[in-house]
Amino acid sequence: MKLNREDLKGKTLSWALEQGIDTKIALLQHYQHLGCLLAEEIMAEEVRSLAGAHYSRNKPHGGRYSRWGSNPGSVKLDHEKVPVEVQRLYDHEIGGTIGLKTYRKLHQMEPPENAVMDGIIKGLSMSDYQAVIGRLAESFGLSRSSVSLRFIEESGVKLKAFEERRLDDRRFVSLFIDGKYLAREQIVIVLGVTIEGEKIPLGFLQTHSENSGPIKDLLNKLIERGLNFEKGLLCVIDGSKGIHKAVKETFGPKAVIQRCQWHKRENVLNYLNEKDREIYKRRINKAYQFDTYEEARTELDQIIHDLERLNLSAARSLAEGLEETLTLQRLGLKELFGKSFSTTNIIENLNSQLGRYLRNVKHWQSSDQRYRWVACALLEIELRMCKVSNYRHL
Repeated sequence: MKLNREDLKGKTLSWALEQGIDTKIALLQHYQHLGCLLAEEIMAEEVRSLAGAHYSRNKPHGGRYSRWGSNPGSVKLDHEKVPVEVQRLYDHEIGGTIGLKTYRKLHQMEPPENAVMDGIIKGLSMSDYQAVIGRLAESFGLSRSSVSLRFIEESGVKLKAFEERRLDDRRFVSLFIDGKYLAREQIVIVLGVTIEGEKIPLGFLQTHSENSGPIKDLLNKLIERGLNFEKGLLCVIDGSKGIHKAVKETFGPKAVIQRCQWHKRENVLNYLNEKDREIYKRRINKAYQFDTYEEARTELDQIIHDLERLNLSAARSLAEGLEETLTLQRLGLKELFGKSFSTTNIIENLNSQLGRYLRNVKHWQSSDQRYRWVACALLEIELRMCKVSNYRHL
């Protein structure tokens, strides 16, 4: 969808916020259009504060000010002068027209550099469209070409900081490791949980598959940056053999693996027909709800026995790696920490947010671009992540 200045004549910022997704995307692609609407809204607010709302009989300041047409003007958007309509006011006390204070500020302001990247990152999600408006108000540095160049520079700095930040100032008790496809390429992410319950993205890599070799390299880089695992780590993973092997070969006996109970259940149900699927979904859920290892294991063994007569493939799927799905029960930690650590939901949620941030990037031109954008998005998501349940007991 294409927009030009004439299309926006007479339009307001409120109009822009009410438009469909195509129009909003077009506005974001042509930052100057959106900047003009914002500038005119800022000036209109000053006019309303002095002359009151259109057609209202309740005039502020004793009716001292009246609207008096408009003049062409300009504001600076990324060092470029862009035309805007500037409303005029008539001051009845002095008997003449007066200028708008907001217009003088907008006309003279220089765009600061530090808000550019935050505005772009937040704007990747249309649900964060309001955040774009806020950043526009702060920066006004929105010429597409110069923003893109600045973003490359600033995101490169962010990537370097992300990949080099030290980890030895925190005590990590758990790692969540999972893969996500981004434009047909696998991104494997490691998320750490501190003893204070904080969730912190630690690192990621681009790989063709969840092969153990590259994942071991990633984990070893975390160790080089100060990740201490001498007191042990609970590593929460899905059924990936590559991730499992990498964890065991990197951390040895210091790593205790909790396999995701949700993934285990879904893998079993995939072998069953619709009727049996509902029955065994309830049974497996009930089994994993037991706080003690003995109760959970007894119930799951019975389910395996029943499945052997119904569907041998489903029975074998449940039996494979079953012990590692009961790690929290075996350690006596299910009641306190089952909500946060019995599944990979925490990192799945991170992956979902990452997808929302990056969904509007249509053309991935290089691996460098992919790394920069992922790092920036992870740092932004980190600021919004809440602590794990019952973190005070960690």
